[in-house]
Amino acid sequence: FEKLADALAVHAAIEEQHFYPATKDDRTEELLQEAVEEHLSAKRLIADLLDMPPSDAQFDAKVKVLKEQVEHHIEEEEGELFPKVKKAHGAQELEDLGALMEATAEELLQSEPRSQVPLETGAAAPID
Repeated sequence: FEKLADALAVHAAIEEQHFYPATKDDRTEELLQEAVEEHLSAKRLIADLLDMPPSDAQFDAKVKVLKEQVEHHIEEEEGELFPKVKKAHGAQELEDLGALMEATAEELLQSEPRSQVPLETGAAAPID
């Protein structure tokens, strides 16, 4: 589970730090607000899971809910957000943003990104 938690922590971090602020406009703001709330919900589940043994009676149920939330999040981004972003931003701009996100992801993976998750469960990340 730790590898999954690290991957989800990195995903949330690079979107919140780079992608969401760079793509926020009138067409995307509502979707982005929903996305950071989805991240918050996932972070809370991850924090719970990191704090319990896999043998806990609630562990499998929480993993299932986390999986469903992540799948929903991906469907919304791919189906609604990304098409709007592609219309509003040029290919080079998106390529540069992708490179920045990839570099940040590599940097974050040098540590244990999951260790930050419990510190990020109080409120949804701002989109600035």
